[in-house]
Amino acid sequence: RHSKDVMVFNGLIGLETVVGQTAYNILAFHCPCLPKKNYLYGLTAIGVPALAFFVIGVMLNQSTWDIVSECRTKRCRKLSLTAAFALLGSVVGRAVVVPVTWTVISLLRGEAYVCAFSEFMNPSSLDGFFSSTPGPEIMARFPCKDVLAPFMNYSGEVEHQLKYESQLLGWLLVGVISLSIFVLLCLKHCCSSLALFQRTAEVHAKNYAAENVKSFFGFVALEDEEKQLLEDCKGIKSVITRMEWNRVTGVYMYREIDDTPIYSRLNKWDMYTNEHDC
Repeated sequence: RHSKDVMVFNGLIGLETVVGQTAYNILAFHCPCLPKKNYLYGLTAIGVPALAFFVIGVMLNQSTWDIVSECRTKRCRKLSLTAAFALLGSVVGRAVVVPVTWTVISLLRGEAYVCAFSEFMNPSSLDGFFSSTPGPEIMARFPCKDVLAPFMNYSGEVEHQLKYESQLLGWLLVGVISLSIFVLLCLKHCCSSLALFQRTAEVHAKNYAAENVKSFFGFVALEDEEKQLLEDCKGIKSVITRMEWNRVTGVYMYREIDDTPIYSRLNKWDMYTNEHDC
C-alpha cells in the first residue's frame, strides 16, 4: 500500500513538473540569441529551477530536520557514518524526483539545449554549408531564427541536430537513473534490518482495519488464518500517535547513548519509554 501511494505521489509530481516545464517554455523562455549569453541562459534555465526544487524537497523532508535536531543536541558525537549515509540517501532520493524530472523534460524538449549550444556548433557538420565558416555571432542567432538570408535554409537543420543531441542526453539520463534506482532498491531489500518491524506493522494495520470494518458493519468476514491472527493480536495497542511514529521511523544516527549501544530509532524509543516509566 505504501509503495503504491509513493508511486502515485511521484507520478503526480512528475505530471505537475511536465505541465510547469511546458508553461515555462511557452510563456517565459526567451533565448537572447547572443554569443556567451546563450550558453549561460540555456544552462540556467535547466539548472537553477532544478536546484531550487531540490532545496525545497530537502527542506520539506522531515528526516532533514531529524538529523539537524540530532546534530544540534548531540553535536554529532559518536556519529554512525553508515546510518548518516543511509539517511542522507533517503533525503536526497526523495528530493531529486522533481529536479530530475525537470532536467529530463528540458532535455527532451530541447529548447534550452539548442539555445545554450548553438554558438558552439560546428558549421562544417551541415551539408552544403558555405566555405566561409560563420562565427559564433551568426550561429548564436539560429535559435531565434533571426539569421541572415544566406543562412536561413540551415535553421531547421541546426535545430534538428541540436535537439537530437539534447534528447539523446535526456534518454541516457533516464536510463542511468532507472538503473541506479533498481540497484539501490535491491540493496535496500537485501540489507534492510527492519524486516521484523515492517511485517509487524503490516499485521497491526490489518488488525486495525478489521476493527474499523467490524465497527461499521457489526461483523467482519475473515479467513481462518486471519481469525487466528486477530486472536493473537487481542489486547494490542490499536492507535499509535503521529509523534510516536516519527520517533521510531527513519535511520538511527548514533551507535550508543550513555555508553549503551542502540540498534535503531525503535530501540532508542524503547529505552526512552522504559526510563520514563520507571
